[in-house]
Amino acid sequence: MRKQKGFSLIELLIVVAIILIIAAIAIPNLLRSRMAANESAAASTIRTLNTAEVAFSTTYASVGYASSLTFLGPNGVDCSVAANVTATSACQIDSVLGCAAATCPKGAYLYSLVPATVAGADYFAWAHPISTAGGNKRFCSLADAVVKFDSLTVTTAPALADCTPPAGSLTALSN
Repeated sequence: MRKQKGFSLIELLIVVAIILIIAAIAIPNLLRSRMAANESAAASTIRTLNTAEVAFSTTYASVGYASSLTFLGPNGVDCSVAANVTATSACQIDSVLGCAAATCPKGAYLYSLVPATVAGADYFAWAHPISTAGGNKRFCSLADAVVKFDSLTVTTAPALADCTPPAGSLTALSN
């Protein structure tokens, strides 16, 4: 009788089945972890926008708050040259977030910043996921720098009324 070399077909099928079972358990957890990381990054980016707006309004007191992400970003200038940093290119945020479009994609979220039309709000910053695979929450903030979130129609931008207390539908994010 000859000695058997290698594995039998049954042994290989059992190994493949075990790998598939482990993958079926691990992949959903990985996707949930990635979604949570995207949501955390979005909340952090909204906080960064609040900080950038405060720095902008302090530096350019005659202008007040920046009216768009473009003005907070480099707006096409070299930020390493001090003379290039102005109220229209403040270099407070990177060029990915400070893009020239109305909404700027970064990671799995879209971001925007517009002047607010509510007394005392001054600006309205928001973020929502590009798709439901990217996150289950949308975020917003006003000049009070409180980051708010909800999970209603997450792939649409929150309205200013959603972020405005006390009637707003978004919940304040705790630190």
